[in-house]
Parts: sequence; structure tokens; C-alpha cells
Amino acid sequence: MSAQRGAFDVVKRGIDLIGAGTGLVLLSPVIGATALLVRVKLGSPVLFKQERAGLDGNVFTLYKFRSMLDVDATKGLVTDEDRLTKFGQVLRSTSLDELPSLFNVLRGDMSLVGPRPLLVEYLNRYTPEQARRHEVRPGITGAAQVSGRNSLTWEQKFAYDVEYVDNRSFIVDMLILLKTTRSVFAREGINQQGHVSMARFGDSDG
Repeated sequence: MSAQRGAFDVVKRGIDLIGAGTGLVLLSPVIGATALLVRVKLGSPVLFKQERAGLDGNVFTLYKFRSMLDVDATKGLVTDEDRLTKFGQVLRSTSLDELPSLFNVLRGDMSLVGPRPLLVEYLNRYTPEQARRHEVRPGITGAAQVSGRNSLTWEQKFAYDVEYVDNRSFIVDMLILLKTTRSVFAREGINQQGHVSMARFGDSDG
């Protein structure tokens, strides 16, 4: 790692603290309203919690608003397609489900910008080059998210992740944040063809 990127990583943590703290304050009415709607339309718990792999592959608990109904075979709610409601689709397409992840940024689990945190089970599936995505904190948004999101293949997403690791800077982060705003309003790349989000990494169809 170059001295320049090392210095940026220190500054980046300060930007994350200010950005996440400010976001939580300014967006508190939106967060509160979203939490209430999730409780009414999807029930409890309001938050979705899942272990993900972060910096250096260390495991942390990711927080998001839930967007799916519980599994219930008696009601035909088995697959993700069955469980994802229209309300859940809106949460995902607008990225409102990601708002609780700002707490992860404050805790130091995540950054505002970086490779998306993925399932822990994927750790032993990466090539050495793909595993380099864990050299930085995972982000709420990242280069792959503004370059196609779930419409990309896993290989394409990992290539963007590693490229970010090698070229991260203040300007790069600002551009990604600006492009994220555009992508959210345009609702681009939300789903991979044939899936409600993205096929699991390592699946034959993924």
C-alpha cells in the first residue's frame, strides 16, 4: 500500500464518521418512517441482521431494514421471489433498506464507499486477486454498485472492487457518491436477470 493511500485511509475514516453521523441526524425522520412502515407491512423484526465479511475478512453484523416476509411454507413463502413484496422491492430500489448500515459505518465495520460486504461463506471461494477486496473496509456503496450493481457478473463486480482498492482516493470516493445518487434515482441494476437480486456467488447460474 502506498503512503498516499495509507494517509487517505486515515482521512477517509474521519469523513465516514462525519458523513454517517450527519446522515443519521438529517435522515432520522426518513429512518423512523421507514421503520414504522416495515413494522406494519412486514412485521417484526424491523431490522435484518446478518454476519458479513469486512476488513481483512473479519466478521461483523450488518444491519439493514428487512425487505422480505418470513419463510412460511403453508403460505407458499419459500423462495426469495415469493417472500419479496412490492413494498420490499421499493425499499431495495430506493436503497432505503440500506439506511441502518450507517450505524455500521459509525462503529467502524464499514465505510461510506468500498466493496459491498458479502456473505462469510464466500471467503474460501475467492481467488487471491478477488480476496484483495478485503484490504479496505466494505462500503454502503462502491465502484461496482455505480457500474451496474446486480446486473454485473460476480467476476465483473470483483474486478471493480480490486480496481477501487488500488486507486482509492478522495476524488474517487466523491465521484462514486455522486454516481450513487444518480443510480438510486434512476433505479438502475437492481436485479440480475432471473433473480430478485443477485445469484449467490459460486452457484452454477451465478
